[in-house]
Order: sequence, then C-alpha cells, then structure tokens
Amino acid sequence: MLTRIISGAVGVVIVAVVLYFHSTILLPIAVAAMIAVMLFELLRAVKLHKCLPILIAAELCGVSVPFIFEISYKNIGSDIEGGDKLPAGDHFLAQYGVPCSVIVSCAVLAAAFVIFLTWLKKHKEIRYEQVFFTLAAMVLVPQAMTTMVRLDRESGDVLFVILGLCGAWVADTGAYFTGVAFGKHKLCPEISPKKTIEGFIGGILVTGIVFGAIGAFSGHDDLAAGNFFAMALIGMVCAVVGTVGDLSASMVKRQIGFKDYGKIMPGHGGLMDRFDSVLFVLPAFYFTLKIIELFS
Repeated sequence: MLTRIISGAVGVVIVAVVLYFHSTILLPIAVAAMIAVMLFELLRAVKLHKCLPILIAAELCGVSVPFIFEISYKNIGSDIEGGDKLPAGDHFLAQYGVPCSVIVSCAVLAAAFVIFLTWLKKHKEIRYEQVFFTLAAMVLVPQAMTTMVRLDRESGDVLFVILGLCGAWVADTGAYFTGVAFGKHKLCPEISPKKTIEGFIGGILVTGIVFGAIGAFSGHDDLAAGNFFAMALIGMVCAVVGTVGDLSASMVKRQIGFKDYGKIMPGHGGLMDRFDSVLFVLPAFYFTLKIIELFS
C-alpha cells in the first residue's frame, strides 16, 4: 500500500509540473514519452517488443505525432502575408503546401511498410493478429494522447487538458463510490468483476454534474458557451466512452493472461493500466466539444 501511495504521489507531481508548463515544449515531450511507454507495453503484450524493426518503426511513428501537431500550431496567431492570421492546425498547409494530417499519414504508412516487410521476412514467427494489433495501437495511442496537445494549443488554456483527463478519472471515482454504496448487479463479471451497473450509472451522473458545474461557473465562454446542460452532456459521453475503454483494455489483458501491462508505476502497473480509459475519453471530449460548439 505504501509503495502504491508513493508511486501515485510521484505521478501526480509529474503531471502537475507538465500541466504548469503546458504552454512550453514540455507538453509534447511528455506526451511523446507517454506514447513511447504505452506502445512498448502494448507490443510487449503481444510479444513483439523484442522484434526491433517493428518496435522501432512503431515507436518512431508514435513519438513523432505530438511534435508534428506542435509544429502545426507553432505559429498560430502570427502574421502571414497581408496580415492574415494562421488558421489553427494549418501551419504545414500555409507554409509548405502540405497539411499536418498528411505528414502524420505518411509517418504511419512508412512504419506500416517496415512492419509488413518484417512480417514477410519472419512470417513463420509472427502471426497476423500480432501485426494488426500493432498497427491499431500505432494509430490509436499517438492520435488519442496527442489530443492533449491539440486541446491546449487550440484553446490556450490548460483547463481543457485537465477536463479531457478528468473525463475518465472523475467517472472512475464516481463509479467506484456509487458501486460500493449501491452496487448489486454486475456490469461485465467475466471482464471486470468489481464493476456494477449501479456504479456505471453513478459514474455517468457524477461526471455529468461535475462537468456541468464547471461549464456553468467557470466563466469560460469556450466551454460549450458556459452551458450547464451542454457540458453535462459532454461529461456523460466521456463517462460512457471511458468505461468502454477501460473494459476493452481489461479484456485484452485477460485474453493474453496479463495482470498489468507494465511496472513503470509500482503498485499501479503500467501507463496503459492508468490511461486505458483516457485513450478513448480524450478524443471523445475533444470532438464532442467541437460538435456542440459548432451548433451553439
């Protein structure tokens, strides 16, 4: 228990430092480091972490994504010819004629090419499930985690990054205490025996209330125009999506026979064990917020 507490405290301090310096290069560096560890843990889960060509290709592709987006937002608001402002996320498009999404796609295709070449060479050792799992992880993890950079750079406010992270963690906390108090019916007993339907509903309601209150009282116009119900809806979507992410990661561990994805956080497991639901929640928060802003 003491090890778990100390490990958790160290993790909180590291997160606090990164969030404090969110406007600097430290944020994309931290995101890239997390991506690197999470990809290694996932490749280790399918026994490909010792295959260096695949590991290196996936890692290089993954860690490049936050820096590509960082460059794409680097000169937002700076003057271009004629005094026009640079559109958010279009740095490559405006300066070089190539949007950053194309650069990311090229990185993914290059890594996939290396992975398939390695598979052809070692087809007797590597199965297709391992290859396509790696490809999925190589796309999902970097894109999802880089949402932190996108949220911060587009809004200029670390509150959006915190909300994106808390969309998963508030739901977990609400579900835990509601489940302890009222839980009777198992949600997915074969995948996660401790999760209950009552806890799941409680997590949704708690997250909705917390997000709604922040939207209504924060005074931030960009938070769904300060609308309690709009922000509550975003919170509830995050809670549902986060639960799906958590259960999906748990299902993978059960099928491969792992207790934890890693040991980087003593007492807590690996980064995938701590950020499994965040992988789903960050993009869900970002796009739900954008959709509501579009129609508000």
